[in-house]
Amino acid sequence: MPSSKGYAAQSAESPLAPHAFTRRDPGPTEVTIDILYCGVCHSDLHMARNEWGNSVYPMVPGHEIVGRVSAVGHSTEKFKVGDIAAVGVIVDSCRHCAPCNRGEEHFCTEGATLTYAVPDRVDGSITMGGYASNYVVDERFAHSVPANLDLAAVAPLLCAGITTYSPLRHWNVGPGKKVGIVGLGGLGHMALKFAHSFGAHVVQFTTNARKREDAIKLGADEVVVSNDPAQMKAHTRSFDFILDAVSAPHNLNDYLPLLKQDSTLCLVGLPPEPPAISPFALISGRVSVAGSMIGGMPETQSMLDYCGEHNIVSEVEVIPIQKVNEAYTRMLKQDVKYRFVIDMSTL
Repeated sequence: MPSSKGYAAQSAESPLAPHAFTRRDPGPTEVTIDILYCGVCHSDLHMARNEWGNSVYPMVPGHEIVGRVSAVGHSTEKFKVGDIAAVGVIVDSCRHCAPCNRGEEHFCTEGATLTYAVPDRVDGSITMGGYASNYVVDERFAHSVPANLDLAAVAPLLCAGITTYSPLRHWNVGPGKKVGIVGLGGLGHMALKFAHSFGAHVVQFTTNARKREDAIKLGADEVVVSNDPAQMKAHTRSFDFILDAVSAPHNLNDYLPLLKQDSTLCLVGLPPEPPAISPFALISGRVSVAGSMIGGMPETQSMLDYCGEHNIVSEVEVIPIQKVNEAYTRMLKQDVKYRFVIDMSTL
């Protein structure tokens, strides 16, 4: 069994610290990946601190993984030793339900296996994530990485990238569409890059006027300071689609009147409290509030290929793993542009 070392939380109150453990041997269609970089997602912080009430300890977080294949099972077809591979939020599913059969494994009716803190379908052990030296995964749930992209900046694409790419594609964002992006953080900045690349007219919403210059550089056609009622009112009933990427409490009713009739506000952020939605804000324009999460394996590969073709990556700050607890503190203060990525060579 491959030995592994990483950083783990031993409880909801403890900081992440060095932790040694073992991975299972790769099966016939599985690969072992020596991890080069792992992104730091806000979900990692929620899970490490048991803020969703479903955490298991010890916990090695991390689901934005890029590394080099070091071993392969005898029946693998996609990868060979030495290839670069990437792993995202899920690492297995039932593989036979209707969503799995159409390549939407994240909607597996039996429940997808997460990259960390859940029972492994193969041997029942608890999955350990990417803040570690290696990972073992079936090749179906690993992705090829375009050779022209910076690997550290690729890592967040496996969560922040696909989480925003998927709904923008699902709601047909493109030329002739006016699209709003709420929040300019780890998710929001990727949504902004993608929406701009797809040819939409993109409006960035932010509570921080100082982010205006960054938003324009990243592709925004307009920037609206969302706590300015006059700026918000100027966009009444003008949006074809709004993607909300904010994980802090905020009022969705401020955005619903901005949607055209029969248009959609899609949530991808995960605020700690359920949002309050006024029925009048919905019925007055027959508008919808929807949600979306990551994407299936085919769509994730398509996203990576698209990023390779258009040279799109995340804006990152690379850190040694010894600063991961500091990164969590800074992330809560929104003190990062726009995603932390751990250089695993520092482990």
